[in-house]
Amino acid sequence: MEVFKRTAQLNTGAQIPLIGLGTVAADQNEEDITVAVITALQVGYRHFDTASMYKSERPLGKALNTAFQNGLVKREDLFVTTKLWNTEHDDPVTAIKSSLKNLQLDYVDLYLIHWPIKLRKEAPMSASKPKEEDFLPLDMKSTWQGMEQCLEMGFTKAVGVSNFSSKKIEDLLTHAKIPPAVDQVEMHPQWQQKKLRDYCNKHNIHVSAWGPLGGHNKGWGSNEVMDNPLMHEIAQKHGKTRAQVMLRWGLEQGASVLPKSYNTDRIFSNFQIFDWSLTPDDHDKIDMLKQVKLFRGDAFVNSTTGPYKTVEELWDGEI
Repeated sequence: MEVFKRTAQLNTGAQIPLIGLGTVAADQNEEDITVAVITALQVGYRHFDTASMYKSERPLGKALNTAFQNGLVKREDLFVTTKLWNTEHDDPVTAIKSSLKNLQLDYVDLYLIHWPIKLRKEAPMSASKPKEEDFLPLDMKSTWQGMEQCLEMGFTKAVGVSNFSSKKIEDLLTHAKIPPAVDQVEMHPQWQQKKLRDYCNKHNIHVSAWGPLGGHNKGWGSNEVMDNPLMHEIAQKHGKTRAQVMLRWGLEQGASVLPKSYNTDRIFSNFQIFDWSLTPDDHDKIDMLKQVKLFRGDAFVNSTTGPYKTVEELWDGEI
């Protein structure tokens, strides 16, 4: 991989910037998000990841439109991703229109199915455990047709999926008129997704990594990934931060990485991953790390009404 490469080409022909700013906003006020986005734009970020469930579409849209008005950046220079939540599967077109209104945009660059899960429209929009009566049978063919309609109507430049196993993508490809451009999944040195990456590479589907720092200081994640002695060792050798090592590792696997931070120094530091590279020895050592999936999706497993009775079924054994 070229040291200075900053984008990857999707199967649509579009370029996706290899580092984006994640904007999950559970405990963040809107002003913090707006400031972080403006800071990221000034640093050089051109890729921003949000979702209807994140509660960050509105402040992200506010920040981007402020940047447009101030001449800081043009819309065509940006790559904006948002996602269809589990309660919105019946009508992706209405859902994306709502997201675009929040974002104050005419289109997004990428629209993803957030999870292969369908819930009642009345279910709370939350990642917490749904009630048994909230689960509905999943009709992925119908949902994907709605996603394709979003693309055909010009509301998005590309469609894709998130948290899909190789098997679920394989099933999708049997009926999709338009193949997914991206699968956005948990990926970091201790959950490397080798099987999924090989499958997606074979089918020209780009892998984008959420949680590329292992959920450091996040409720769903673990500090063990960043605190691994090997991360310290490699960071010290290169004169880099542990986060920079982990993000650079993701890039060198061919993935884009989506670190979430509202801290100005870390927003800047996380972007400094293009003018150096890891060594073959670094990769050999990282390859040996014990693999542990941190966000298992237990909330979406239901032995009575849900489509997946076990976590293994949710991930088709890829766990």
